[in-house]
Amino acid sequence: MAEMCFSILLSLAMVVLFETETLLPGGCQGDTSAAFLVLSMMEIVTICAIPLSLRLFKFKKVRSSLASSSPDKGLLLWGSVRMMMVCVPMVANTLFYYMFDLKPAFGYMGIICLICLVFIYPGKSRCLQETGQGE
Repeated sequence: MAEMCFSILLSLAMVVLFETETLLPGGCQGDTSAAFLVLSMMEIVTICAIPLSLRLFKFKKVRSSLASSSPDKGLLLWGSVRMMMVCVPMVANTLFYYMFDLKPAFGYMGIICLICLVFIYPGKSRCLQETGQGE
């Protein structure tokens, strides 16, 4: 939960700082090849991270580590990993949106990650249900 709140607050702080021009947007606006490479990389990272985070508790390695360790400790660890898989690209996309002169693709990917946080929120009952331990 803390990861999600901190990431959302960090993204909102960046938006406020750039929109009030405390930080100047467009620091990398002339470099089109870098913009293309970063955009391509972030598209791949975002597209891969979302389904991977949604299916994380279905992997055998994750299930076995949850079964072997204490359930609360394992759920806390894997829940944090799951949240950070979406929170890090969200914050990065927000930053790149302003660094590369308001490229809309970065903004859209950041919004998509924000919406996905609702679906991967790692409540204890949800994590137990997804790992099959809550039955």
